[in-house]
Amino acid sequence: MTHEPLVELVRDGMVEGVHHGSAIVLAPDGSTLFAAGDPDAAMYPRSTAKPLQATAMARLGLRLSPAGFAIAAASHSGEPQHLDAALDVLGGRSPDALGNPADFPYDPVERDAWVASGRAPSRLAHNCSGKHAAMLTTCDLNGWTTDGYLDPAHPLQRAIAATVEDLTGHGIERVAVDGCGAPLFATTLRGLATAVAKIATAAPGTPDHLVAAGIRKHPELVGGSRRDVTAVMRAVPGLIAKDGFEAVQVAALPDGTAIAFKIADGGDRARYPVLAATLKLCGADVPPGPENLRFTGHLPVGSLR
Repeated sequence: MTHEPLVELVRDGMVEGVHHGSAIVLAPDGSTLFAAGDPDAAMYPRSTAKPLQATAMARLGLRLSPAGFAIAAASHSGEPQHLDAALDVLGGRSPDALGNPADFPYDPVERDAWVASGRAPSRLAHNCSGKHAAMLTTCDLNGWTTDGYLDPAHPLQRAIAATVEDLTGHGIERVAVDGCGAPLFATTLRGLATAVAKIATAAPGTPDHLVAAGIRKHPELVGGSRRDVTAVMRAVPGLIAKDGFEAVQVAALPDGTAIAFKIADGGDRARYPVLAATLKLCGADVPPGPENLRFTGHLPVGSLR
């Protein structure tokens, strides 16, 4: 990808650091409102693909509560509410059936408490456990073996790949392995924004709408009580948003206006300033994150812009 400067770290009026990246903002009709860098180059969407994967499973017949679809599309923080939601999607299966690795909770407060109490890493605590629970349940519904359910050749993953192509509007560039062990389908930022816009504008009663409705009703399950992705969905009515590792972000408003971007160096501190700026281009008012300003005592010493 040919990236451009997106975020500057400024200290006392001088640029101290720069984060490059690529971004796109789409109008409801799919036309480009703003673009920077190379939004049509292949990239790995990481966890921003989860709403697409959840939509694929809804199209395969998965029917969950709104909380169930929210946790299926989540990179959750590992709070008790997240573990309970993932267990509910498992439907009586043991968490040992999950194909994702064992891990500590993603949220640092939860992780510290977990370690302090002497608890070992668990598959349920992994931030992707909701998605994997939904995958197991979808296999059961369709009569597919859960053995090898993460293999790209498994019927579940082939069906997910087909839905990703349908939502993004073009073929999958490359298949890799995500951090949780699931297939990772490379696409483009334009494709990502197009896909999430389709989910956000899906008609009530459709499988796609079940995912959007779950995310909107339970933003606290998609991220967590101390996560910016949850805070921004609470601040902007009807917004669906998803963050991903390596500083990837996607979001869409109810009218289909959508954004997608990636910070080239994977620096997460640059993600929220770009999220706020691109949503502002969509007409949404998002306050700057607390990390945008830096203080020593009461003196401002730097900012991200």
